[in-house]
Amino acid sequence: MAAASGKHWVMLVAGSNRWKYYRHQANVCHAYKIMHQNGVPDDQIVVMMYDDIAYNPKNPYPGNIINTPNGPDVYPRVPKDYTGEDVTPENFLAALTGDRSAVRKRGPKKVITSEKNDTIFVYMTDHGSPGIFGFPHSTLYAHDLITTIKKMVKNEQFSEMVIFLESCHSGSMFAQLPNNIHVYAVTSTKANEKGHACFYDPVRKTFLSDEFSAIWLDYMESVNLDIATFQDQFDNLQKKMKKSSPCRFGDMTVSKRPIGEFLRNTTGRQRNKAQELVLTDLTSTHEVPFKILNHRIKTETNERRRRVLIRKLHALHQTKANIERTIEAITHHFPDTLSQDELDGDYSSAIDLQDFKTVAEHFRTSCFDWHEEELQMTLSYMHVFAHLCASGIEVEKIKEAITTVRKSSGVFP
Repeated sequence: MAAASGKHWVMLVAGSNRWKYYRHQANVCHAYKIMHQNGVPDDQIVVMMYDDIAYNPKNPYPGNIINTPNGPDVYPRVPKDYTGEDVTPENFLAALTGDRSAVRKRGPKKVITSEKNDTIFVYMTDHGSPGIFGFPHSTLYAHDLITTIKKMVKNEQFSEMVIFLESCHSGSMFAQLPNNIHVYAVTSTKANEKGHACFYDPVRKTFLSDEFSAIWLDYMESVNLDIATFQDQFDNLQKKMKKSSPCRFGDMTVSKRPIGEFLRNTTGRQRNKAQELVLTDLTSTHEVPFKILNHRIKTETNERRRRVLIRKLHALHQTKANIERTIEAITHHFPDTLSQDELDGDYSSAIDLQDFKTVAEHFRTSCFDWHEEELQMTLSYMHVFAHLCASGIEVEKIKEAITTVRKSSGVFP
């Protein structure tokens, strides 16, 4: 059994940067604390996070990061394996597969050097869209993630792998994960659902966590991991998540494993009823920038700064309107294909992942680059292109429609 004969490897990834997305790095810092406290040595944990939160000028408590209201500081001693511009999908995949030669960074290139008897646990948290997981300045596509996992299976780089992924539409990332390769994936949402942030902090003026992450991290600190299985953990997620629907994919036999087989174990603390997790301020992730700005406007006492915030809010609404207008113009090129009911369906298993990646990149580079801060909301509309691909429309026809709208629309200069 891997727990007895192999090593336990962990990879933790926060794919965002900037203060308003504080919660993603807070999630990863908290996850690191749990992994470390449960006996996984630091040389077997790889952490990727931009690291622009702890000492951000907007942090009223420099050097401090919390993940729950009035919670403990989770930042101290978190490894800084990949930070800043080194947080990329290319480095993530290289580190996951143990390929130091493919890592692009200065200094130490920490990677997972797992072997066939080892286990790997991966946790990822950020924004997403159908077939997409975001990084600060680039994109991880489902096509590349699934291809990499299959390559690792072929190379016998692990005995079993578990992946937890928090993002909107996260179920779409694993819809095509085989069920016979000893990989078990749990996602925060269905392929067609948005995720939800939680715990708005009025002092820090940002959200501290997400619904899915807050629940699974709390569970890890509440149970005996030698007894509790991944199935038990999923049952707990289903019971406690109210806004989104957790999903699981891949090899269900792995879900029967005690969590301690992947992380070792320290006895879970006994908690009284007053300590039970209560989620507050649940907010759709695509509404988070609007909620934060609205709250800042309401609480700002300096009139000049308040006017600046109001202009930012108006600009955000205008950007949203421009994206929606562009998407609508593109869909008009395919009048017999799209309906609202179809757009809300789960068709991720029918998508050619490479085709979708090609279309998504063409839209990003031609129209709205979601790597830019003010355009990140573009991700919430990518389901339109996922549906077109699933409907069998040729990639070149979709690209042609995008190019035509880009040239003719008054949205663009």
